[in-house]
Amino acid sequence: MSDLIIVESPSKIRTIKRYLDKDSEVIASNGHLRDLPKSKLGVDIEHNFEPHYINIKGKESLIKEIRKKAKKYDRVLLAGDPDREGEAISWHLAQLLGLDLNDKNRVTFNEITETGVKNGMKNPRKIDMNLVDAQQARRVLDRIVGYKLSPFLWRKIRRGLSAGRVQSAAVKMICDREEEIRRFVPSEYWSIDAELSPSENGKRFLAKLALVDGEKADLKDKSDADKILSRLDGAEYIVKSVKKGTTRRSPSAPFTTSTLQQEASKRLSFQTRRTMMIAQELYEGVEIQGLGLTGLITYMRTDSLRVSDEARKAAYDYIKNCYGSEYVPEKPNIYKSKGNAQDAHEAIRPTHPELTPAEVKQSGVSNDQYKLYKLIWERFMASQMAKCVLNTVSVDIEANGCIFRASGYSVKFDGFTVLYEDIRDDGDDKKSVIPDLSKSDALHLHKLKGNQHFTQPPARYTEASLVKAFEESGIGRPSTYVPTITTIISRNYVERDGKQLKPTQLGEVTNEVMSSHFEHIVDLKFTANMETSLDEVENGKKNWVKTLNEFYGGFEKDLEIAENELDGKRIKVPDEATDEVCEVCGKPMVIKIGKYGKFMACSGFPDCTNTKALVVDTGGICPFCGKKVLKKKSKRNRVYYGCENNPECKFMTWDLPTKEKCPECGSTLFNKGGKKGILICHKEGCGYSRDMNDE
Repeated sequence: MSDLIIVESPSKIRTIKRYLDKDSEVIASNGHLRDLPKSKLGVDIEHNFEPHYINIKGKESLIKEIRKKAKKYDRVLLAGDPDREGEAISWHLAQLLGLDLNDKNRVTFNEITETGVKNGMKNPRKIDMNLVDAQQARRVLDRIVGYKLSPFLWRKIRRGLSAGRVQSAAVKMICDREEEIRRFVPSEYWSIDAELSPSENGKRFLAKLALVDGEKADLKDKSDADKILSRLDGAEYIVKSVKKGTTRRSPSAPFTTSTLQQEASKRLSFQTRRTMMIAQELYEGVEIQGLGLTGLITYMRTDSLRVSDEARKAAYDYIKNCYGSEYVPEKPNIYKSKGNAQDAHEAIRPTHPELTPAEVKQSGVSNDQYKLYKLIWERFMASQMAKCVLNTVSVDIEANGCIFRASGYSVKFDGFTVLYEDIRDDGDDKKSVIPDLSKSDALHLHKLKGNQHFTQPPARYTEASLVKAFEESGIGRPSTYVPTITTIISRNYVERDGKQLKPTQLGEVTNEVMSSHFEHIVDLKFTANMETSLDEVENGKKNWVKTLNEFYGGFEKDLEIAENELDGKRIKVPDEATDEVCEVCGKPMVIKIGKYGKFMACSGFPDCTNTKALVVDTGGICPFCGKKVLKKKSKRNRVYYGCENNPECKFMTWDLPTKEKCPECGSTLFNKGGKKGILICHKEGCGYSRDMNDE
């Protein structure tokens, strides 16, 4: 029997063809072939929200070609990605080709390897209409919100704005966090540290004041700290108790879409979009020595933590051979997925656990592909390893009614940490090594110091922490995280400040309108409940039309009220003030947001129409000519730094200018490689550099 297999992406074709009979052919639909029209709503609200699908403009010839090929084969198999979107694409193809929905013409590949492809081909099934209905409900829901709300925002704020069910909730999260930061009032507090050792020349360690006369130490200001420091003047430091124990640390679960995006941001400084693009490449297939073209990871859009028995066994075999049998856990590490997780897929894992990152690197993959594969491989292999065992010690030290506390640990058995160490935000790994101490030991004091602190405001979201918040709040699903972040930035509602995300003036004004008049759209619980309803549609527990009806009644009423309340009103977006003066009329220049982003304009508009490109002075000095170093963007929207005297001066760099000066020549030092990188001098002939953490 000859088969025509239709996949979504053309980059999968070569990989899949390797594992099929010669009589079979693989072609690609290049994503969706049909969609709702762009020029109108395309949904008949009065008749059960019936969508009006049309062939996507520009794909007519591809549709014609697919129809022509389909007639030549005994069987057409629809191999869209194994998720809602892939199921919908397969359904649309079935409609275009006139396929019987009762036939088993749907195949899915959780991994694009010989095993994954052959298993998929052996188990064709009918198109899952519950999955299709869930995708259709989301598409119609988002179309209604977008097409009804966007014109409203155009009339009330400015043209070109958009609103969306998930994107508007995301903007509100970022705006709310910014408001928390503005309202935050720092509070002063103090701590006291004692640097101690068993003898004058013994191993030193740090102990922190914990209790004063049996009560928790609460030092609000310098006078409180000075009282304790005075009280401790000349005091003896005696070990009151030593508690020793053993604790076990479990490895983190293998990656889901959310945790992969978060960890790639923390460790590799990858934006979420970059992470998913590279993961897609690894899933679809790269050339590997000895294997040829093969998919290196399982499907990358998943919130499941399930691992197949075959993959677990392959991991155990590798761990035993490489590290020893003691690194294989006595019982399998089982990770429980969250309640709303879709368990159709496994967690993100390497398809060939025995294929090490070093071997992949030798095959000539790109640097980004190697880095992400290494991260996925190490996380998965570690997740299947034995726990790390730590010897712990906690010491209480008494000095004139004050209790100082020190804690630390030593590694008894490294377990999974031999391969992968978690990056922790709570500072638990910063405990010091404590020398061997016994109760009643007298300690030598080297230094007693009071430290002033101030409480810190909540941090702005980064892409990683925003994705984590999406997941925790139940907003969106793995496939929507990247599009949501991309949209709110491209619409100029949110901008990047380094890794941080902060709202623009436009974002805050738009959020204010949305929060005041469309509370349900931006409400996190409401948005999460809608996601739950879509999951219920997918599981066959709820009708998709009923789900839309439940939403639309309240939405239509909110829209009508908002139109009446803001009738004839237009809301101005405040301009961002600058220190620059217009060279034409002398009035202050302001920053405005246009169709293509921010630009400088005269505040005297319309009397003065002077505008110019927005440049950001980094404070750095050009090492070539001594003029300012400006922050710029390439044609691909990548940030770089160059001399203001370009094109006369050719200096440019990807390295971030810092405020530090070179101790050798006095030029600006540049940060190469981020927090763990180096500071370098670009002055010709200097060559100075040092690690970021060196003082």
